[in-house]
Amino acid sequence: MVKRMSRLILVSLLVFSLKTYGQINEVSLFDKLLYINRNDTLPYRLLKPVNPQAKKTFPLVIFLHGAGERGNDNEVQIKHITESFLDPDNRGRHACYLIAPQCPKKMSWSNHSRDGKTVTLKEKPTKPMQLLIELIEKIEREFPVDKSRIYVTGLSMGGYGTWDLIARYPDRFAAAIPICGGGDSQTAQRIYHVPLWAFHGARDKVVDPVQSRTMIQAIQDAGGDPGYTEYPDVEHDSWVYAYREPYLLPWLFKQVLIKTQQGK
Repeated sequence: MVKRMSRLILVSLLVFSLKTYGQINEVSLFDKLLYINRNDTLPYRLLKPVNPQAKKTFPLVIFLHGAGERGNDNEVQIKHITESFLDPDNRGRHACYLIAPQCPKKMSWSNHSRDGKTVTLKEKPTKPMQLLIELIEKIEREFPVDKSRIYVTGLSMGGYGTWDLIARYPDRFAAAIPICGGGDSQTAQRIYHVPLWAFHGARDKVVDPVQSRTMIQAIQDAGGDPGYTEYPDVEHDSWVYAYREPYLLPWLFKQVLIKTQQGK
């Protein structure tokens, strides 16, 4: 009996070790890089397509993490997207470049003021957002990126950042997936044409779901047709469920940039 138990423990440890090694090995597929502009540095991870020689250009996905992943270790910011974007089936069907920058501590992706539940976008982007914009331009220059298929997604603080980014550059992104974030409803007229699928948990006590509801309503009032999923029993972790939605990535990678008359 003791020998049998020992064997079971050894097998369990072996399986656990192999699984852990596999996860670590997969995460290493994200190149660990730094974007430096004079005295400013933005850590970021870059995931490349499985076979970059397979075709001429690829979509680019920008992922903006939440407040809990701020720092400079260039590690923790990818923990919520590895499951979806390192999945072998997804990598095969939806080949893309993906960048995941890391915001410094005590800073934010979005630059807005807040009066109660009202969010107002400020004129200039935050320093991390400005560096991200420069990084996107760098990636476009250095890799075969399809400029008509650049997507942005983010959660919590990154959800606010997603709304912020498309409001500042409404004719640059083919689609956006803001998760448990919020934005300035007065920008709806600028962004109503951008394909959107927003997510929120109805029991979110960190970011009130009213933030997402307000943006969705404003976009609808402006003439847009955004997607919105609100999970009735979910708190401040709706990204777990959002990134597991079976139709999310197929929907995302079908989107192609639509130039508005204003942007032409």
